[in-house]
Amino acid sequence: MSEAGFTGGLLQGRLLVADPRLSDPNFERTVVLLLAHGNGGAVGVVLNRPGDTEVRDALFEWGHLAAAPAVVFRGGPVEPGGVICLALRRSPPPPAPEDVGESAPPEPASGWQEVLGPLGVFHVDADPPSLAVEVEELRFFAGYAGWSPGQLESEIEAGGWFVLQAEPADALSSRPSQLWRDVLRRQRSELALVAAYPADPEMN
Repeated sequence: MSEAGFTGGLLQGRLLVADPRLSDPNFERTVVLLLAHGNGGAVGVVLNRPGDTEVRDALFEWGHLAAAPAVVFRGGPVEPGGVICLALRRSPPPPAPEDVGESAPPEPASGWQEVLGPLGVFHVDADPPSLAVEVEELRFFAGYAGWSPGQLESEIEAGGWFVLQAEPADALSSRPSQLWRDVLRRQRSELALVAAYPADPEMN
């Protein structure tokens, strides 16, 4: 799917955290960031499945901006040959007092589609040196997760996913193998207890 096809929607920027009883091997204990959601379906990327390919080997010119671990993540089972890039934008410097109210806000970066505050889908076909002052970190995903109209809603209603607030840092976590537990543990409800659910309940 083309990055240009992302159109936002109701649950854009939310996390889908897999119920530990979800049996689909594609999504077992995954954390998915929704990039778009609407009448046409939903699109997201799995945040906690790092791959084996180093970013510097696959996309050398972007290696210096890749968040650790600097590998291409497995974003989902759809179009695994395609790449989606998430980027964290640098915070612009505050305007000088004399400039307040006199200048227009800066234009958004070309090819940028906001997902959650400073985090967005970023097109990487521009010149990297010209973007280094705008982008703080990047993460690349091979493939994505996709749902047809009504499919995600049905899965949520069936209890397959917890829909939770995301933080921009989730997409660039330096400990992706712990992200499923980390997201659940920070919940201020009984849901935090799910983080301790054993990988194999029969062995508990």
